Amino acid sequence: MKKKIDEHQIYENYFEQIYEQVKNDPYAQSLGIQLTKFEAGFAEAMLEIQSHMVNAYGTVHGAVIYALADHAFSAACNAYGKTSVGLSTTIQFIEAAKPGERIVARATEVRRNFRTGFYRIEILHEENLIATMEAVSYRKDHYFIELDQQV
Repeated sequence: MKKKIDEHQIYENYFEQIYEQVKNDPYAQSLGIQLTKFEAGFAEAMLEIQSHMVNAYGTVHGAVIYALADHAFSAACNAYGKTSVGLSTTIQFIEAAKPGERIVARATEVRRNFRTGFYRIEILHEENLIATMEAVSYRKDHYFIELDQQV
């Protein structure tokens, strides 16, 4: 019988390696996105909106809001060291943001099993909800960190 892997133990034992991997996303870094909280099944990311991140109406482009939400989602679903990729996302834009404002995305794991993970992401300006995203991750067969045999 195959031994069940305790992924919370992996998160605790390999936190530094996992954190380094998920925070060093080149695309997120190019936008100025910072990972501000990182826990098992939860991540928070922050972005200061720059003047070049707006649409024709002077408000933050939806793609920028999506990129922030997607980065938080990616960090949350990869927190256990198992390679996980986005399978499906649905985002709802509720309110606009403007240059100079700071927006935050908080990704929370709703449920996860061997193959999939389900996440709810809230995007806020201060404490005002400006967008929500539902996301599903596909969890691959391998871990992106080197595991000890004892895990």
